[in-house]
Amino acid sequence: MKIMPLGATRVLLLSVGVLALVAGSARAADQLTDSHARDIVAPFYDALNTAPGNDVPDLVVKVTSPDWLSCSGNDTCRPRDKVIGAIVGLHDAIPDLKWEIKELRVAGNQVIVRGEATGTPGGEFLGVPYGGKSFKVMSIDVHTIEGDKLVRSYHVEDWMGATRQLSTK
Repeated sequence: MKIMPLGATRVLLLSVGVLALVAGSARAADQLTDSHARDIVAPFYDALNTAPGNDVPDLVVKVTSPDWLSCSGNDTCRPRDKVIGAIVGLHDAIPDLKWEIKELRVAGNQVIVRGEATGTPGGEFLGVPYGGKSFKVMSIDVHTIEGDKLVRSYHVEDWMGATRQLSTK
């Protein structure tokens, strides 16, 4: 067994330390900031809002990877084209739908959004007859980001809360 001289050992340890520092800095540079994360996910929430000239497919495609999946609370996942259709259907059902980012947190390459949806359905909604009432519900979304695109999203909305608000006398 050959023993390295003390000077060579110090150089080796210093080199390893510098490499670890550089690698750590590179990882830190890759970390999403709250501001950058908001810039990435905001077009998705814009797509959820019913606004004149809102191009749902364009906004969703802009922010998601081609193989993006949107998964509900029970791990049922849908591809991008199915989600685009669902958002358009939601706009048809709730002509004044507004979905707002209330709070955003970043953890590595995941963005957690606490959102709020408000609206007044234009007819029967989730089995509740039309009554002209509005709702306000909370949502929680966990988006995984790679290359500034959403690659997977998990979401939970309080739709039962919406039905209670719409059906109260």
